[in-house]
Amino acid sequence: MNSKVLLLAVPNVLLFPSTVKAADRPNIIIIQTDEHNFRTLGCYRDIMTEDQAYMWGKGIKVETPNIDAIAKGGVLCSNYYASSPVSTPSRASFQTGLYPQATGAPKNGLNLDPKLPTFASILRDNGYSTSYVGKWHLEGNRVYDFDIKNSAGWTDHEFMMEGGHNKFYRITDGKFEALGSMQYEKLTLEERKNVFQSTEYFTEKALAILERDKNKPFCLMLSIPDPHTPDYAGEPYHSMYDKLKPVAPVTMSPELKAQRPGWAVGNIESDHNDVSTFNEKALIQYFGMVKCIDDNVGKILAFLDKNKLTDNTIVIFTSDHGDMLYEHNRVNKGVPYEASARIPFVMRYPAKIVPGKILKEAFTTVDFAPTILGIMGVKSKVSFHGINASTDFFAADKEVVSDRITYYAKEGGWWVAAVDARYKLVLSKNDKPYLFDLQKDPNELVNYYNDKDYSAIAQKLMKELFAQMNKFKEPGLLNVKKKFITE
Repeated sequence: MNSKVLLLAVPNVLLFPSTVKAADRPNIIIIQTDEHNFRTLGCYRDIMTEDQAYMWGKGIKVETPNIDAIAKGGVLCSNYYASSPVSTPSRASFQTGLYPQATGAPKNGLNLDPKLPTFASILRDNGYSTSYVGKWHLEGNRVYDFDIKNSAGWTDHEFMMEGGHNKFYRITDGKFEALGSMQYEKLTLEERKNVFQSTEYFTEKALAILERDKNKPFCLMLSIPDPHTPDYAGEPYHSMYDKLKPVAPVTMSPELKAQRPGWAVGNIESDHNDVSTFNEKALIQYFGMVKCIDDNVGKILAFLDKNKLTDNTIVIFTSDHGDMLYEHNRVNKGVPYEASARIPFVMRYPAKIVPGKILKEAFTTVDFAPTILGIMGVKSKVSFHGINASTDFFAADKEVVSDRITYYAKEGGWWVAAVDARYKLVLSKNDKPYLFDLQKDPNELVNYYNDKDYSAIAQKLMKELFAQMNKFKEPGLLNVKKKFITE
């Protein structure tokens, strides 16, 4: 794969007629979390240096054997990014294979364009049972609402929920009620028996759908609202990591905070994601949520094993964006730093993908739809902004390295970031250009843009970045009232 981005357009052919047995075509399960820092997964720690793997202190970690098993049994993508490190735009790209500006949902609170095809609608039209469970976040600002008007090709969307990050739910007199942590803590032990934890609730619904559809080709997406803030895990996970003593990341200090680029903070003065104090308890609760997620991933994998569906089922674990978790004095998302924009992405497909594979190629969520359709052998005449990288996933090599360049951006385009497998160029309308060497400087502290040894790299990234922004009508490029600073 080279650095050139391809706009795919292939004929719409039903590859699998209805007469073909379900076993002859792959099933797919996609598990997507919300605001998930990749360093919390063992499979990512395994490929990092110790200082990067243990950002919050030596030995401070969550054991994630089930998610790790997906990676060990298939492929781990080491450079997968959100198209924009915010929920709605990234999720819109994931569903459609388009950059946010073409989806109708370039920022939170907007609706996905109902006229757009999605990978789910394409699979539905090719005879798949398509089911979505969990957080949707592509139909406005409503919260805890299951009345989804635009299900975007997901035929079964009974448990598709718009918005909300409360950790507990209960059904009272047939009505769904979301409970916050303070509400939960006030309940008696008897009252808590009728309360569901969000990750476990949606996993339970997903398992019921799998049981129903196990004898036909299925596509199931389980969208888990955790480990997004608020940082609170239900028992036994609430107290599971109480003995840990995490410390602040090395990039969190008053001195480094004062040296940050302008794009490292939000555009408004009241930026609640900017912090000065490390919250040890919040991190411990985040770890608890990650552990709960991993245990429930294990339930999905066990179901496949029990029903002899493992070999022919594609299992993907990913997220919509990352979480800074106090790196660079930040929490949550929305900035170009790795912890915010880079997402976990692991895939297992025993029938076709060699185990233990590492794919060192830059991707964003726009690449998901064309690639997964390519892996599944489903053809469509839909055009995507992303590429079909299925040949790289199918390659026999245990490690695939690519110099492909792609980009991601802030809503409205006030900053853009071009990335390949090693370098990142950040252009902004408020600050000088920044070039990071992620191999030499994984903490993103050193700007190599004006280093003569990096001149060719910087120019290569910039040239490709502007070519792609122009091709995909990136709004930051079109807004000529204030141009990107390139010197």
